[in-house]
Amino acid sequence: MPLVPPDFLRPLLERPVAVFGAGVSGRGARELLTALGAAVVVYDRQGGGERPDFAAADAARHRLVVYSPGFAPAHPWLEAARAGGCACLGELDFAALFWRGRLVAVTGTNGKTTLTEFLTHAFRAAGERAVAVGNVGHAFSQATRLEHGADALAVCEVSSFQAETLEHLRPAATLWTNFAEDHLDRHGTMAAYFDAKHRLLPRTPAGRSWVGSSVTAWAQRLARRLPAAAGVTTDGLPPEPRLAGTVFAEYPQRENFALAAALWDTTPHASAVLFAAARTFRLGRHRLARVAEIAGVTYWNDSKATNFHAVHGALARFDRPVLLIAGGRAKGGDLPGFAASLRGRVAHLFLIGETAAELAAGAAAAGVPHTQCGASLPAAVAQATRLARPGDHVLLSPAFASFDMFRNYEDRGDQFEALVRAAAGAPSPVTSSS
Repeated sequence: MPLVPPDFLRPLLERPVAVFGAGVSGRGARELLTALGAAVVVYDRQGGGERPDFAAADAARHRLVVYSPGFAPAHPWLEAARAGGCACLGELDFAALFWRGRLVAVTGTNGKTTLTEFLTHAFRAAGERAVAVGNVGHAFSQATRLEHGADALAVCEVSSFQAETLEHLRPAATLWTNFAEDHLDRHGTMAAYFDAKHRLLPRTPAGRSWVGSSVTAWAQRLARRLPAAAGVTTDGLPPEPRLAGTVFAEYPQRENFALAAALWDTTPHASAVLFAAARTFRLGRHRLARVAEIAGVTYWNDSKATNFHAVHGALARFDRPVLLIAGGRAKGGDLPGFAASLRGRVAHLFLIGETAAELAAGAAAAGVPHTQCGASLPAAVAQATRLARPGDHVLLSPAFASFDMFRNYEDRGDQFEALVRAAAGAPSPVTSSS
């Protein structure tokens, strides 16, 4: 079935379309636009497109801009485009104009990638044509180009960056896993961050939204309304024997399964299919994954933990204080308070990246043993290895973005795993310690 633009979009495609960003979203948008027969110009400061900059004069060449989620609404390029009369659509919104199947939106501070991947796995096990898209790393635009039949199901991870400017995407159902401090460098306040995600709920049919316990608590705290009966108890759930031996047997993944089950109960599929899918589901890499045990010390890669809430969730899995490697590029929030929250849960804190000095000050004030390792993950691994004793756990759970030292969190996790496997080598020096 051919892709047919809505009437309002057709005149906007007569001129070349500007795509902001040459990453996953930008490439997907370009492919979809090309399939529509439109000319495309990609703007990217990192050199991945045709042009490295966009100014007011460029706006006259275009009538439509499709932008990646890394572009905040007040980005100078978007402001210049709007001032020049261009319509501006986020990549997710643009793809939604062509999606003919159903769409389940998944958002939350943590767990949304796992829940997106698990639901896709479960729906496929139930015989549906399901695809994981969005912030999970697969552009919705690309899926729309390849899978646009009415019987297709998109399970779409929606970040706050994508949700805050939605105009056209309308989910058939929305799941909101949890809510905690994150992305304050973009949104400014917890209220603005909450409101960005909350935009999904009124776009979802009545009775088709489900939110976790922490979302309900924050809605009350911020005086925000949630749809009737949207709340799902996700905290303090008793053990579920049918989940024994699966990734969902314990927290934080137990929370994800509770929300998946709430949605599943409204489908024609038997609950047994969901539990069977849980037994065959495997977590993606860099999510609290056991890397190796060396001389009685176990090493864990949780590089995807890029906020405080994720780190606390990881620490809850251990029955003794761990040796924690943390730090990176800040996204806002109370760094000294986070360092203080580790007291009693972390035996020693090894700090890397741009936040190392501020975290060290907070750790010192709270009496948390720590070592500054500068811009050196090898130094952190070597120092942790030197200090660890049989029975200890060395955990990479950074709490911050990776872009100060690495290409992305995957690169950070890959380097950590490589260092663990070479842990028998001589340890690297550190810049300072306490």
